[in-house]
Amino acid sequence: MPIARILLAEDSPTTRSMVVSALELIGDIEVVPTSSGFEALKTLPRFKFDLIITDVNMPDINGLELVSFVKHNPMYRHIPVIIITSETGEKDEARGRALGAAEYVHKPLNPDTLQQVIRRYIRVD
Repeated sequence: MPIARILLAEDSPTTRSMVVSALELIGDIEVVPTSSGFEALKTLPRFKFDLIITDVNMPDINGLELVSFVKHNPMYRHIPVIIITSETGEKDEARGRALGAAEYVHKPLNPDTLQQVIRRYIRVD
């Protein structure tokens, strides 16, 4: 049984693969990758998640809409959400944080930086 389960919503197969690889190096973490916000919403009730990582720009439901759904739902609002994005605007980051995102990580992703951010929310010995 993994010590933590993370829901990943990222439409780019390359970025999704890089994030999964970086997280697997942390330890016994199960990453459940999804390729869109809509797929993430369908996956959310199927497992107990300890953390959600989402891209902002995705087809159908974007990352900010996903954050809003999670933070307005009593069943999920306790789950920290980390946004990964290529957007660099302060307004976008402020909007994500106002919706309840715990962290913003900018692309291109550095695996070490991503792991440090994840360790703030997932206790790994």
